[in-house]
Amino acid sequence: MARPLPFTAITDTGDKFDVDFPLHEATEAPMRVHQLLEDILAVVSREARRDGMANGDVLQACAMALAIRARVIVADPEVTTNLAKDLTLAALEAVQRADVSSPPSGLA
Repeated sequence: MARPLPFTAITDTGDKFDVDFPLHEATEAPMRVHQLLEDILAVVSREARRDGMANGDVLQACAMALAIRARVIVADPEVTTNLAKDLTLAALEAVQRADVSSPPSGLA
């Protein structure tokens, strides 16, 4: 993993996650990675809000989408599977290290 990709995610409840995602050394277009991530999260949030979809179901669908994308790449499936695993683990670890802030709540 090489340089970081700073990314801020704000949840529907206003929680803010400032994450430095490690980019793979072969990343060609960091800006497009950032844009695609924003678009994917917007669609996932919209669809999950529509009918109160369970978080586990959302994660399952995202995992399935990643598996399909890894498999449709014209390369050795073992290589693309391992790449998907490595990228996912690195992203999960980055999110655990993220700075998280919540909006003020309660009565004063």
